[in-house]
Amino acid sequence: MEMVVADDDGESRGRYKLPPARINNEDILFCIDVDSESMSEMKSTGSNGRPLTRLESVKQAILLFINTKLFINPDHRFAFATLAKSASWLRKEFSSDLESAVATVRGVSATSSCGQADLTHLFKMAAHEAKKSNAQNRILRVVLVYCRSSVRPYHQWPVNQKHFTLDVMYLHDKPGPDNCPQEVYDVLVETLEHVSEYEGFIFETGQGVRMLLRSMSVLLSHPQQRTAQEDMNTPKSLVKRVAEADPANGEDARAVVVSNQ
Repeated sequence: MEMVVADDDGESRGRYKLPPARINNEDILFCIDVDSESMSEMKSTGSNGRPLTRLESVKQAILLFINTKLFINPDHRFAFATLAKSASWLRKEFSSDLESAVATVRGVSATSSCGQADLTHLFKMAAHEAKKSNAQNRILRVVLVYCRSSVRPYHQWPVNQKHFTLDVMYLHDKPGPDNCPQEVYDVLVETLEHVSEYEGFIFETGQGVRMLLRSMSVLLSHPQQRTAQEDMNTPKSLVKRVAEADPANGEDARAVVVSNQ
């Protein structure tokens, strides 16, 4: 496909071509943080009137993601892992079966405080599975949901091994004496850039369920069809986020010191 690039006055500034390329079906590995911080409360409430926890909100967002992704293309597949001190399989077999995915996600539960998370084993798991995916003309993506504000994750992964795409959804507390969400976010950004094969996205939210859902909707985008995140202005509300700071609507426009980059 050939397109003409024009300036603001409509004058042509040249042409560029998008060469035809195969868009591969995805194998998506969700890794869900089950540290005790995943039980922190969000500002939104459930049907029973009590506040939703981060983990409950994450489960809803993941199930919405899976339903939508399968509606777009029923050949995408999903597997699941949890993150405590390190990653471990929850369901290793990649499948497009919705009922199985729902049962697996609903069965996730939090554990006690795990301290610092080592992401190395997660990346080993992903790299191993990526070889299988590539052999079937598929690509593998890891969606890491991280919920800890007090400790930075770490990994020991070679810089030249990029076998999969990494997306991160970071849920956190406000900065305080006992936590450091900005430092955690910075480490997650560096980690994404270190390991990701295609353009990986990272989003964050404090206690806003709607921001979580908006961010997860952006993660529906296929890694082979993405623009750089710094060129995006999403997820974007129809009103300025400062207006969302009203406690009545359950959002906090300044929930963190970090911003999407």
